[in-house]
Amino acid sequence: MPFLLNSMGAEPRHNYTAVIYVQIGAALGPNAALYKLVRTITKSQFVERILVLWAADRPLPLKKRWPPTSHIPLHVISLGGSTRSQGAGPTSQTTEGRPSISQRFLPYEEIQTDAVLSLDEDAILNTDELDFAYTVWRDFPERIVGYPARAHFWDDSKNAWGYTSKWTNYYSIVLTGAAFYHRYYNYLYTNWLSLLLLKTVQQSSNCEDILMNLLVSHVTRKPPIKVTQRKGYKDRETGRSPWNDPDHFIQRQSCLNTFAAVFGYMPLIRSNLRMDPMLYRDPVSNLRKKYRQIELVGS
Repeated sequence: MPFLLNSMGAEPRHNYTAVIYVQIGAALGPNAALYKLVRTITKSQFVERILVLWAADRPLPLKKRWPPTSHIPLHVISLGGSTRSQGAGPTSQTTEGRPSISQRFLPYEEIQTDAVLSLDEDAILNTDELDFAYTVWRDFPERIVGYPARAHFWDDSKNAWGYTSKWTNYYSIVLTGAAFYHRYYNYLYTNWLSLLLLKTVQQSSNCEDILMNLLVSHVTRKPPIKVTQRKGYKDRETGRSPWNDPDHFIQRQSCLNTFAAVFGYMPLIRSNLRMDPMLYRDPVSNLRKKYRQIELVGS
């Protein structure tokens, strides 16, 4: 596998490409979550490029509406039609023929780094959290490394697999709304997975993150890795949003069981490992801590 080649002398592709998937497409301005997220990413010491996948019904924002990204190239791709580039590189045109939420995992030519940072448009993370997660991913490039974790379980009452976002002493899924993974999985997801799996995602417009977790665990036979975040971190399934809906969870449980049936077994693996920043809670001067923003709740 590509992420094992470095031990055989291949040159690793350093840094990461941030891929932001936009479904809602709220008005873009300095106070918008997407605007703030792009600004946060540009401050990262490891980011090489930002790729925005615009899947919203609203038209693409004008170039002048996006935050300045200085030396970081910003590419905005409309999954329904055109592509606009800001920063380095010319404007180009792209057309995608199969509209699906799985398009967030296509092997885009703009992704030239091994590391992909997958983000939802409303992810709330600071630069320290991004940089720390990337440093962890570099040690585990074959795994999904990220923040919001979920768990699967066997429900005896329903004789089926269940899915939960409740706090547990283990997890088996790290959502791709804020996670790093190797770009090779984009190729596998798009070209190797059963068409039935991809069709399930397309019909439900949901569950692509669960399917990516099953794929990675199937390939590696290892669980994802959760990294710590500020206690104030919120994500779609635990806050007030369309994703925090009973039908949403029922649908995801249905997907989970369909996926397991197609795979022929349950690939997900439980883990209770969590990676915390070095000196995170040690009695050391805050100025000496490498990722001190992670401790600043609400920053």
